[in-house]
Amino acid sequence: VTRGADGVVYDPDQFDPDANQRSGGAAVRPAGATAQASVGSNTKNPRFALLFDCDGVIVETEELHRKAYNASFKHFGLVIPGKGKVEWSVEYYDVLANTVGGGKPKMRYHFDNNGWPSFFGGSKVPRTDEEKTKMVDSLQDMKTEFYKDIVESQAIARPGVLRLIDEAIAAPDIAVGICSAATKEGFLKVVNSIVGPDRLSMLDVVMAGDDVTKKKPDPLIYNLAREKVGLPSSKCVVIEDSLVGLRAAMGANMPCVITPCPSSDVPDFRAHGARAVMDVNVGLGDGAGAVVTLAKLFPANAAEPNFDFGGGYGAGYGSSSGGVAGGAGSYSVSAPERVTRGADG
Repeated sequence: VTRGADGVVYDPDQFDPDANQRSGGAAVRPAGATAQASVGSNTKNPRFALLFDCDGVIVETEELHRKAYNASFKHFGLVIPGKGKVEWSVEYYDVLANTVGGGKPKMRYHFDNNGWPSFFGGSKVPRTDEEKTKMVDSLQDMKTEFYKDIVESQAIARPGVLRLIDEAIAAPDIAVGICSAATKEGFLKVVNSIVGPDRLSMLDVVMAGDDVTKKKPDPLIYNLAREKVGLPSSKCVVIEDSLVGLRAAMGANMPCVITPCPSSDVPDFRAHGARAVMDVNVGLGDGAGAVVTLAKLFPANAAEPNFDFGGGYGAGYGSSSGGVAGGAGSYSVSAPERVTRGADG
């Protein structure tokens, strides 16, 4: 991890020659990238690693993203022939966020299943993959501009997340990082505004969706993080908020704690392999109400992470080793228009 001239902290070394073997995608080293150690990391000979997702975990951003997408759609006057204007409802986006990782893949998924739109209600609809890519890129670029403005005025940290990051940074035997599926520009806006440059400079891993060739639910980003911290997957605990993120963690055989967002279309995370699921309104907890602490998660001299945080959070659920039988291949994803909420929520 290094700091650029603009003060942004980022991970410059994304080259991974074995990425195609683990996720089916080729890895590419960004121009000018070089391998460097974290500038301000306190970590020495880590016992465990704690890896945070960003959107929905550090900040409850899903509704902010939805507003930004709709603002971009409106800006370009998107119309799907025979169906009308493109606008994502709260209910639809909740399911979409638990189905597809990353902004551009979300739009491609939606248009592939509902029809490709035209700009400003015109008759020209993209036909070739090059035309579709150009449209999605334009929509994403504008969405990012809207999103940055929304983040500045509305984004706040979720309960307990900065406390837990600080605890991990202060512990020399715990590596800590952020692994997000979000587009880098929007991701950096959030982490630099909410997490702050001082904390970021102390992290061992900082990666965004643009830094990998396949986004969540593909496990590539977590596999890369594991290699960077030099630990087996069973000792890397992931904090996620969605089924997409959980599937990425499970695909990397890493145990995962879920802190669902109030806006999530909440599935049965435990049935999908989550080691613990937090209360939607409490999150990780702060102050006297802290639920997940570093001392509980990584007890002194423990060989494996602990997921019994008291109060029923994770108590009695499975063993303490990472992963479940079947891995990422055992999870299927239904299209949003065919997904519904059961009687149990």
